[in-house]
Amino acid sequence: MEPSCECIKGTIHAGLPIGTEETLHGLNTYIVGNRTNPRATIVLYSDIFGLPLPNNKLIADAYAKSGEYLVYLPDFFKGDPVPLKLADILIPVDESKQSSLGKYSGLLARAPAFLMWMARHKEAPTNKVCMDFLQALRRATPKGQKIGMVGFCWGGKYAIRAGLKSNMIQVDGAKVPLVDAVVALHPSHVAVPEDVEGLVVPVSYGWGLEDTGVKIEQKGKVEEIHAKARKAGGTVPEMQHKVYKPGRHGFAVRGNPDDPLERACLEDSVTQALDWFARWL
Repeated sequence: MEPSCECIKGTIHAGLPIGTEETLHGLNTYIVGNRTNPRATIVLYSDIFGLPLPNNKLIADAYAKSGEYLVYLPDFFKGDPVPLKLADILIPVDESKQSSLGKYSGLLARAPAFLMWMARHKEAPTNKVCMDFLQALRRATPKGQKIGMVGFCWGGKYAIRAGLKSNMIQVDGAKVPLVDAVVALHPSHVAVPEDVEGLVVPVSYGWGLEDTGVKIEQKGKVEEIHAKARKAGGTVPEMQHKVYKPGRHGFAVRGNPDDPLERACLEDSVTQALDWFARWL
């Protein structure tokens, strides 16, 4: 990933999160929603800004609003998300007030720190943190209660992986998937075919037409893998692909709510997730 990665562009949203932060299965976790008798549990894997970015908690609040779900937003970065001071340079609320020179100078100043962050969050340990949490959650979840997972940008890859056959575990004598349904919105760094081959749960993908961080061509690659598997007689769970316009990178988390088109992407991506979980959880 380059220091100027599209993952670090977007807008910080205003709003007051209503949940609380608690330790859950070893991770600081933002928790909101129905703790008494939830229909299901939803786990969010955020973009690289993690819990400090208000947008991520506000999305969790939106999922919990109906009162049906218990929603968890774990700190999968273990206290080390990309700092919001980088966001201040790269995702100004009013980009028209920021000079190109100022933005470029800020990028140069922050690039070494971002590269060091990437070195601290390599794929194997990052994957382990996520799957360890999900294993503990699955074992602690009452039998019959389902788990959904949503991943945004950086988190999209790991949300998809949670639905792989290779990540299934034994619970009460039966082999079960870590989650029961997945939503992946502008998922970055997805390895094809490895991350999408062998899925055992339904997945809904959200792609941006103008996403320069996750090219729209990735959608076709994923679809081709699943089409080939079906043609060969394999079993592939239901896959859904939605395309957002303009769908600039981060459209589901960091779009500008003052722009009508970007606001529609923000709202429609929440609807996409809730509609998917209404079907599968």
